[in-house]
Amino acid sequence: MKLKTSDFDYNLPQELIAQNPLSDRESCKMLHLNRTTGKIEDKHFFDVIDYLNKDDVLVLNDTKVYPARIIAKRKTGAEVEIFLLNPYDNSNKWEALTKNAKRVKQDEILEVSSDFKVKLIEKKEANKENEIPKCIVELIYDNKNIYNVLDKYGSVPLPPYISRKANENDKQTYQTVFAKNIGSVACPTAGLHFTEELLKKIEQKGVKIAYITLNVGLGTFMPVKVDNIEDHTMHYESFIIPKETENLINNKKGSIIATGTTVLRCLEATYQKYGKIKACSDKTNIFIYPPYEIKSVDKLITNFHLPKSTLIMLVSAFAGKELIFRAYNHAIENKYRFFSYGDCMFIDK
Repeated sequence: MKLKTSDFDYNLPQELIAQNPLSDRESCKMLHLNRTTGKIEDKHFFDVIDYLNKDDVLVLNDTKVYPARIIAKRKTGAEVEIFLLNPYDNSNKWEALTKNAKRVKQDEILEVSSDFKVKLIEKKEANKENEIPKCIVELIYDNKNIYNVLDKYGSVPLPPYISRKANENDKQTYQTVFAKNIGSVACPTAGLHFTEELLKKIEQKGVKIAYITLNVGLGTFMPVKVDNIEDHTMHYESFIIPKETENLINNKKGSIIATGTTVLRCLEATYQKYGKIKACSDKTNIFIYPPYEIKSVDKLITNFHLPKSTLIMLVSAFAGKELIFRAYNHAIENKYRFFSYGDCMFIDK
């Protein structure tokens, strides 16, 4: 029997959606779920070290979020919100989403500040049912580094379920402590719970730490609008696997632990293509849902995901739909905090 999108729905009380991060990253709740026994335990994230063993390989996504949301003004004074997605054609042109831009004409220049302006080049139409209409904009600025400009004038594009406006603190709290390679519009949030101190303790235990870079794109916010999940098309996301990570994983003596669904998708896409983990620069739109069998990863650290999302489908493929929904019900009953700034799960084998 084929699964429907509605099969991955659940009722979540609004008050359990985390609106702010905890001041101490590693003190969040962690639901420990054993896939073999079905046992559920309530822990804290600092307990994760108890489930990691010498010679395990912990894989982290070191992508860095840039402040992709900017507010520009027309000559009339009307504000236009611009959400930058990715550079276009290796120039100052970017693919973007706009809000309140219906009246903005082609080639019109919008002002962010005296030294930063945005020119609308082209409005695009959506080609598919689950696609958002995008546009092409040209960024006009004096500074040589656009990310320095965005850091000054942009704000963090917090997910739509966070009802408050982004503030300056979010530039640090919506970023992992190991973020290095800039290029994401959303944070790989399973990594938010690590502190530098905890990572040092994990290394001292003999756990190998490996990195990939997967730039999280717009697709992470996209709902599944089709009833038959096989009809849903994922967006492409680019990733890099370094040679060092290839060697650590392929020569492993312990378990492979993926930190987040982005790491799992990256490793699984590579394994699917080559039959092993291979150093490469590539992109993927892999869509993982039951009864898909994941072969590249043994254990998974992950946050709690939205109802009917591709991410809850992915973790259901990893641990089994029935077990995942039992764990989610437990988390709701025990007042876990959900989504990006929320608590997490350690899915063990």
